[in-house]
Order: sequence, then structure tokens, then C-alpha cells
Amino acid sequence: MIKVGIVGGTGYTGVELLRILAAHPEVQLTAITSRKEDGLPVAEMYPSLRGRVALKFSSPDKANLTECDVVFFATPHGVAMAQAPALLAAGVKVIDLAADFRLQDVAQFEQWYGMQHSCADLLKEAVYGLPELNREAIKSARLIGNPGCYPTTMQLGFYPLLKAGIIDADNLIADCKSGVSGAGRKAEISLLFSEASDNFKAYSVAGHRHIPETVEQLQKMSSTPVGLIFTPHLVPMIRGMHSTLYAKLNTTIDNAALQELFEKTYQNEAFVDVMPFGSHPETRSTRGSNTLRIALHRPGNGATLVILVAQDNLMKGASGQAVQCMNLMFGLQETCGLTQLPILP
Repeated sequence: MIKVGIVGGTGYTGVELLRILAAHPEVQLTAITSRKEDGLPVAEMYPSLRGRVALKFSSPDKANLTECDVVFFATPHGVAMAQAPALLAAGVKVIDLAADFRLQDVAQFEQWYGMQHSCADLLKEAVYGLPELNREAIKSARLIGNPGCYPTTMQLGFYPLLKAGIIDADNLIADCKSGVSGAGRKAEISLLFSEASDNFKAYSVAGHRHIPETVEQLQKMSSTPVGLIFTPHLVPMIRGMHSTLYAKLNTTIDNAALQELFEKTYQNEAFVDVMPFGSHPETRSTRGSNTLRIALHRPGNGATLVILVAQDNLMKGASGQAVQCMNLMFGLQETCGLTQLPILP
């Protein structure tokens, strides 16, 4: 059994990890940390876990994290990099759901996240945890930077096209929407029910933290410079993400060949569903599952290709993807513990 610790178990990605791992056949939940909730039974905070999780929250100084095989950080940016060196030195693998180990460029991290990176030397060995594009490196990794939710949709949506070199890489557009849970479990005026409900808005239009992460990864797929316009939006739902991506074709190709390109790229991927050409994936078709759905459109059979991508921002966009990485790191079936079907209605 894999002994698992979770740092930051009180947030949405933390409780999603608990939901997945409590039913994972190869996992033994060993420690869950929270300074504020030290001593509180997990099931008292989250009644949905009654009868499945018997652990109590413990403050970080009391938790025996070095006795774990792997530790997930479901914490704000900056926490994992402060604790990762000691855990790695003790032989514990680390999967960070925040941004501490996503970017290889230290200057970019410090610019966008407003803090100094305390263990920049570890970035050289940190592996970006998007299994569909980085599977072999994840298998041998001891430190994973779990991708952001928006970047997951953009990378998997653009990847087949950039790899084939059939789009203008310098003019990519991503128009993305996320449920309120994407902002985390915190008291903030903009996230109050009376503020977020019955409302729709864009945010961070001038520049979002996920831009450097996404461009850094997209650039690896392209032989020419990548340019990306990314606009995120907040929609009045709890969980779910929908990204509408636009790319300009630079070659003559028919729709059947475009569809075949995506189907062949993802034909062996358990968690990527390429839908029939012209389909409209919905966020509810992925809710509660680790599945990401993609569909292609080509308005007027012109030069602009529209890629629709839907996922659950807390699953494939965060915790589900982190467990997918854990499975690979420990030689398990990649789908182990992640075969939940989407929830309808």
C-alpha cells in the first residue's frame, strides 16, 4: 500500500484528493495537515467522508509526513517549496498542486507570483505533471509540478495541431470559463453567493498567472514562437471548466483529416475523449470524473479552427490529474482509483 500524506486537506482540491484516495485500492491515507483544524476529525468537517476517512487533521509539526511514500500539497503557492527539500531528502515523493514547481524559469515565477523561489535548484528535476504529454518522465520522477486547470485544457486542445505544424503558433486564442471552486475555498467578496450567482465576468484580462506556464509548455510543441491571448471568465456554477480555443490553419487540410489527427493523438488515452466533429461537450458531461472532452469545429470551412474542451476543474484540472501522476510514479495502472463516471444531472 502507498502511504499518502496531504498538506492542506481543508480546501477543495484537498477534499477532492480525500474523496479519490479514500476509495483508491492501493492507498493508505496516513496524514492530513491543517494548523487551524488540528485535532478535528476529517469527517466532521466533511460529512461526505463519514465512514471512509477516520483520520483527524494534524498541525504540520505533528504530522509524520516523512513516514509517507508520497505527499500531496493542496496548498497556496509558496508552501510546497518550503517543505519539499526535507521530504525529498527523506525519500518521500512530492506532488504539488500549486505553482511552485510548474515553471522552469525562476524569474517568471517570481514576477507572476510575487515571491522569491526558495529552492530553485529543485526546478531542474521537477517534472510537469501532464501525463498525456509527459508520461515517461512522470514515471521516474520524485517531484511533480501539477498543471493548472486552464493550462490543461489549452495544452491538450492545441497539442495535436502544434505538433503537426499546421497552425499559426503565434496567434493562438483561448476563451475560457471556470466554476467558482477554481478560486479555492476562501472567504472573498467576489466569491460570495450573492456576488457570483446570476453573474458572468471576465477577469485578469491584462495578464493571468497561467499564461507563462501555458506558453512555456506550448513552446515545447512548436518549432516557431508561440503567441497566446488567454481570457479567463468566472461562471455561476460550482465546478466545471469550458475552454473555447481558436487557431488559424496554415495549410490545406480537410475536416476528416483534422478529426483523424486528434483521434490518433489521443486514441490510447483513457481520460481524453475526442468527440465526433461538430459536437458540443458540456461541463456536466465531465462533472466528478477525470475525463476531458474535446470537439472540433470549422466555421464556414474556413481557415479558423475552433477547439472546444470541457473538464471538471477539480478533477482532471487538479486532484484527479495529481492522482493520475501518483499512479504512474508508483507503477500502478494509470486509471487506478480514477474510473468514476460523470455525475448527471
